[in-house]
Amino acid sequence: MTATSTATATGPESGVFPEPAVGEIRLECVLHALADPVRLRIVASLAQHEAEVNCVAFDVPVTRSTLTHHFRVLREAGVIRQVRRGTSKMNSLRHDDLAARFPGLLDSVVTGHRATAATTAVPED
Repeated sequence: MTATSTATATGPESGVFPEPAVGEIRLECVLHALADPVRLRIVASLAQHEAEVNCVAFDVPVTRSTLTHHFRVLREAGVIRQVRRGTSKMNSLRHDDLAARFPGLLDSVVTGHRATAATTAVPED
């Protein structure tokens, strides 16, 4: 599921990666992106940070190429924003954009994920 890019300059030279404008974010694309456990884990992690987070900072059990795929799905769905800062790809949650388009959705999903993660965590000895 892909979406069209915003009207602003995008591409490697601008440091901005293509993403849908707020009005172009589709609920089915967001739900598809959030349905994968790895992507949901990335979003929950981003929700804890106010600043941008480097791609390599995420502790997920996938290869680097698979992680790149997950970031692309999230970006194209309108869930995250990616910006190149030097040689790093920085990620941030499009919380305000998603809240404007689908009020309460992202907060509910992240809260539900955290509650599920807390109840399924294996206790340490």
